[in-house]
Amino acid sequence: MPHNRLSSTLGACFASIALVATTGPARAADSAECHVGSYKLADGQIVDIAPIEADRLRWRSFDGAVGELKPQPGGRWQSLYGWTGRPDGIEVALGACGEGKIRFAGLDGHRLTFDVTEGDFQGRDGVTLKGRLILPKGEDKVPVVVLVHGAERDAALRFNFLQRLFPAVGIGVFVYDKRGTGTSGGVYTQDFDLLADDATAAMATARRLAGTRAGRVGYQGASQGGWVAPLAANRAPADFVIVSFGLAVSILDEDLQQMEMELTDKGYPPEIVAKAQEIARAAGEIFASNFKDGYAEFDTVRAKYRGESWYKNVHGHMTWLLLPHEEAAIRAEAVKYDWGTPFRYDPMPTLVANKTPQLWVLGGRDYQAPAKETSRRLGALIEAGKPFTLAVYPGAEHGMTLFETAADDSRVSTRFAEGYFAMMRDFIKDGEIGATYGDARVSGADKGD
Repeated sequence: MPHNRLSSTLGACFASIALVATTGPARAADSAECHVGSYKLADGQIVDIAPIEADRLRWRSFDGAVGELKPQPGGRWQSLYGWTGRPDGIEVALGACGEGKIRFAGLDGHRLTFDVTEGDFQGRDGVTLKGRLILPKGEDKVPVVVLVHGAERDAALRFNFLQRLFPAVGIGVFVYDKRGTGTSGGVYTQDFDLLADDATAAMATARRLAGTRAGRVGYQGASQGGWVAPLAANRAPADFVIVSFGLAVSILDEDLQQMEMELTDKGYPPEIVAKAQEIARAAGEIFASNFKDGYAEFDTVRAKYRGESWYKNVHGHMTWLLLPHEEAAIRAEAVKYDWGTPFRYDPMPTLVANKTPQLWVLGGRDYQAPAKETSRRLGALIEAGKPFTLAVYPGAEHGMTLFETAADDSRVSTRFAEGYFAMMRDFIKDGEIGATYGDARVSGADKGD
């Protein structure tokens, strides 16, 4: 899941693609997509296969390793390391379509099947949203997690691989296409208040469909979903919330913090960072006014620093979108960003009021959701007695992936942080986590011994 995308708030991220292997009628699919599913290998390892595009696939193992699969003659597939495009030497063979067999790194495996129920439900204002409940096979009670979108426009019913990975380890999932995406109705929005009401409706639907099999029920919200899921948990009972690579600051602050991190990494001192953030604050006023005001101030501060040697390195979360353009061009483009985005939304009152146990998993090298201030704020809440747990993977970026850095400072994701999926599994099942998950630094109420 690389996140070299436009912006977690302002652009569509490259979400992880997924379909569900069901026991019901097969969906129409091309030759590659017939292999989609989670597979259990002879040694018990779980490997998920998901489509990317055309005839390409992507595999993910529960320990976080990832590769791309390109078809080869004779039913073989070439595996490429992470998102790098380089061969990784792992041999993969998939059975015939419908056979549900795999041979992966010398081990045979079979595709898992789940109990799947399609479930439409009504979001706020009567919008019809398409959802799906996926449960492990059987009759036992299981925890259920409702997956809350990030900012992506992709259809979660296809593009969220956790809808299979969690059921493969004994957890139920409710996944849905948020309004304006995939097969759901309505118009795409980034209105957190509206999306939180949709999420509470999704949880109610998950509870109804799961019936007596529902154990603990809660949310997992990634990126922008980290603003939405805590809001939803304050509106209707939830047993837990997981926030993955989310923020406890506003979107405007996100821009400032990303800019600080980027420029500091390039070796610029605090006084240069402060000057660059003057530009970011002026740009933020334009965004926050819905592109109606702030142009004169933005032009003034931009002109003030345009001749500086560091100016070319000013980026931030969204400031870079405006930097090359004059007022007329910016106003002309404004309609593309008219999504009801609450740029000044402060998540802290919601978190202070929240009584639901929460697990926050952050990446220490995340430019899109910088962990420093969010970690400080969560630490203060933990000290005040909130039932929150904080885990920071020091080398992870947005998406909780590790990465390589090229000569031009661009990043290429290689795998998910070790233990990331296991940490979420344990918190969903038990409401607490153990002491060790890869190199994650864990603190808070639910840290195990």
